[in-house]
Amino acid sequence: MEANVVATPENAEITEITDVKRKMQFTGTVVKTSLAGAVVDIGLETPGVVHISQLQKEPVNRVEDIVQVGQKVDVWVRRIEPKRERLELTMIEPLPLEWREIERGMVVKGKITRIEKFGVFVEIGAERPGLVHISEITHEYIKDPKQVVHEGDEVEVKVLEVNRRKKQIKLSMKALEDKPIHEEKPVQKKKGKSTPTNAPEEKEEAIPTAMEMALREAMGKTQSGVVEDELQTKSKLTNADPELDQILSRTLEHKVKTASE
Repeated sequence: MEANVVATPENAEITEITDVKRKMQFTGTVVKTSLAGAVVDIGLETPGVVHISQLQKEPVNRVEDIVQVGQKVDVWVRRIEPKRERLELTMIEPLPLEWREIERGMVVKGKITRIEKFGVFVEIGAERPGLVHISEITHEYIKDPKQVVHEGDEVEVKVLEVNRRKKQIKLSMKALEDKPIHEEKPVQKKKGKSTPTNAPEEKEEAIPTAMEMALREAMGKTQSGVVEDELQTKSKLTNADPELDQILSRTLEHKVKTASE
């Protein structure tokens, strides 16, 4: 961005057109008027020209209605063409920031001029104020911008986006702040009796599974003589019926196998 150099005593030493820069301010004298504008002497070999459209912001019908020959006027440099020895001036004070000078990522200072629920408008010296959306004001969640800022506050903002066609400027305040680090809260232990560090650990008795319980029951039956009694019964009936003997044998083998599992 080019500096807006306020002249008069400082620029009095400038005598060459090559030393002149855009937006420099001079106090000059109107030496000629025409239908197209006015010629102003600002102390250089090459006089400056103010077009009729640059005499004031409002429309002008006649140059003489605004300036007269010999009148002292404040002018700003609008365009310089050293090779053609042409110097274009304006009597309309230029904006600190023109659209072509606003770039994404640049940091500027401004003043909050309006606050809405969705964000705040910041005057940064451009043709229009820029908008800081509520989500770009701070890293913390807020319901209303007034929780953080107030109208008239001087703030520093970063340009996020520029739409020259729509003349919109999106700004951010939180982009210039460090993101807060949230510390994890320590896990709170349940209240209860504390166990001494050197106390021996108590071993919990293992709960038997269903299979272990069945095995114990089967082993108990075996030890109590239930299976032996069945074997004796089988022996008594062996000579009575061979088929019954086979059935009893298979039944007892199944019970013994199940008990061992």
